Amino acid sequence: MSRLPDKDTLADYIRQNPDKAGKRDLARAFGLKGVERVQLKDLLRELTDEGVIEKRPGKSFGAPGHLPPVAVLVVGEPDHNGDLFATPQDWDRDDPAPKVLILPGSRGPAPGPGDRLLTRVTPVHGEDHHYTGKVIKKIGSGPRKILGIFRRAPDGGGRLVPVSKGDQREWIIAARDADEAENGELVEAEQIGQIRRNRDLALPRARVVGKLGSPGSARSFSLIAIHEQGIPDAFPERVTEAAAAAEPVTSLKGREDLRHLPLVTIDPADARDHDDAVCALPDEDPENPGGHVVWVAIADVAHYVRPGSPLDREARLRGNSTYFPDRVVPMLPEELSANLCSLVEGEDRPCIALRMVLAEDGTKRAHDFHRGLMRSPASLTYERVQAAADGRPDAEIEPHLRTIADLYAAYDSAAKARERRQPLDLDLPERRIKLAEDGTVASIGFRDRLEAHRLIEEFMILANVCAAETLEAKRRPLLFRVHEEPGQDKLDTLRDVAEGCGLTLSKSQVIRPALFNRLLHQAAGSDFAELINLTVLRSQTQAYYSPDNLGHFGLNLRAYAHFTSPIRRYADLVVHRALIAAHDWGRDGQTGEEIEDLKDTAEHISFTERRSMTAERDTNDRYLAAYLQDRVGNEFAGRVSGVARFGLFVKLDETGADGLIPIASLGREWFRHDPETHTLTGETSGRVIAMGQRCLVRLAEAVPVTGGLLLELLEIEGEGAPAPSRRRQPARKKLSSASKARAKHARKKRRG
Repeated sequence: MSRLPDKDTLADYIRQNPDKAGKRDLARAFGLKGVERVQLKDLLRELTDEGVIEKRPGKSFGAPGHLPPVAVLVVGEPDHNGDLFATPQDWDRDDPAPKVLILPGSRGPAPGPGDRLLTRVTPVHGEDHHYTGKVIKKIGSGPRKILGIFRRAPDGGGRLVPVSKGDQREWIIAARDADEAENGELVEAEQIGQIRRNRDLALPRARVVGKLGSPGSARSFSLIAIHEQGIPDAFPERVTEAAAAAEPVTSLKGREDLRHLPLVTIDPADARDHDDAVCALPDEDPENPGGHVVWVAIADVAHYVRPGSPLDREARLRGNSTYFPDRVVPMLPEELSANLCSLVEGEDRPCIALRMVLAEDGTKRAHDFHRGLMRSPASLTYERVQAAADGRPDAEIEPHLRTIADLYAAYDSAAKARERRQPLDLDLPERRIKLAEDGTVASIGFRDRLEAHRLIEEFMILANVCAAETLEAKRRPLLFRVHEEPGQDKLDTLRDVAEGCGLTLSKSQVIRPALFNRLLHQAAGSDFAELINLTVLRSQTQAYYSPDNLGHFGLNLRAYAHFTSPIRRYADLVVHRALIAAHDWGRDGQTGEEIEDLKDTAEHISFTERRSMTAERDTNDRYLAAYLQDRVGNEFAGRVSGVARFGLFVKLDETGADGLIPIASLGREWFRHDPETHTLTGETSGRVIAMGQRCLVRLAEAVPVTGGLLLELLEIEGEGAPAPSRRRQPARKKLSSASKARAKHARKKRRG
């Protein structure tokens, strides 16, 4: 008997459960499996087409005109009772925007008129407002800020052209509000008055509040992202004063003396802080032959950043550090992040250390945590450690060869357990942007993936697992790092791409990382290897933080928490405090208020993590565009990395940059887009363009201020680009065997 709900039941459930209205949530709620999930997708499409429900960001659904469970709101003026009401920042419907009563008692300063708030909203009935709202995070203060290029008019005023790719609306700036900005200058402006929704009325108005120099300057690229994403980049005075007043730990009171351990830090050569150190020793227990004792020591940030302090509030506000090629926006002031909390070579530093006992086959036999004082004998880099392991040590590293050898021996054991566990084994090169002294791009390449990287990565994963297991055993609330299994829609997409490349993603009732690894191994060494790795990555859900343990699919782990980077991630600081409270190590551990706020904290730092990722990606795109700007007109080899209704995305081999080929430039014939097979098919020629195809393109435009690259297609799969003439249709060209297979697959999908 089918468990598929009818339309009315499904729509009622979505209206009553706005926070559980993703496709996966709905399938779970109604117990749908297999073909019923496909039927659910059809039902949702029909309800959306009928206007009964609407799609929302994050692939969830909701009732039209209703707010999602978490929304960005703009605060208005207080009413006569002093209550604050807010409305959605983006409301493009004709009906009035709903009102949200902002509840008092949120953390941080009280919001004021014009502030933008990330808010959890709850519907109410029978009131003069539609929702109540609990503030998760203030993401903007006062009037809306816009970053853009000032275009001066003869009267001294002009227009502001936003640099954000998604903001096409220009702003009017009167002469009195231009602050003598130069034509073409990058400026920060703030909104004046309200934005009128009627498009026939005048453009919105703004005033210049800051002049930032030339938008083409390389030093501006990260600054644009910081402003665009609303990342706090200046510490309040009270925070810098607290950091300056911090003192080094010199006493062993309440700590174990771990200074005898050869705990070395191993980081990139350009690392700005050192928050983890490792060492390994052969286990002398006769019952564990061939085993090892591995120590992982992490900076004791909790000692300096106490719950509820100015340092703590600012760290939570930022959520994490954000890294750019030319700068870092740290979670903690430099006095802590680069000094007192950093495990500097030769200096006593407080730490929370984990001792793990591994068997010869990598099985973890035991572990325990310690609060101690350590002194690292050496700060090493991945490259130097790998060279030493390969028999090419430099003079300075020779005294530490025994430590390095023991680490690699322990890693060899841990790698056996990893192989049995079968986590997701992606092979994606990490882009490396090197800057010259003047801030311009000197070179763009890819970082080497060394065995030393894998060594540190594996020990950090093991440490994070131990933290989660210990806190679960001691029944302490914590923040888990959650990664759920991919949904059926993404699996279907991946399967289509794999089949188009002549590969197979087997169907399985139980989804495990090994399923994807088999596909990755099929593609290894082939022309499709990078495409398959990228598509597998895109098929995964986004990891996030949660007080509920939902497991980590990608790592194939039952329980996982972030413990190893408290200098740059607030989540790790939360886990450290939970460990302190669980072991009764002092008064700087987890508090009752923290426990009550865990859900809010999880949502907030998941948001700040995504914000930083967007800022870092956009900045890298701008640097890539600046690097390629002088090569407009040059030809590049690449591969189709995305197919959309509006055109093709191509990843260039040389730099890994992604550029767009607009569909209008593909020729005058009509190209039919098939979102299921990710193909474009020419109606006249029958030519099929699909993901993974090799191509030759010409760089037509590079815009550093937005990071956009515009490409022109020259060849695809060794054949010339589609002819541009509409009057004279080209002869149907002979297709390659790969293109024929894709065309056949696309026709089959359309029929069935």
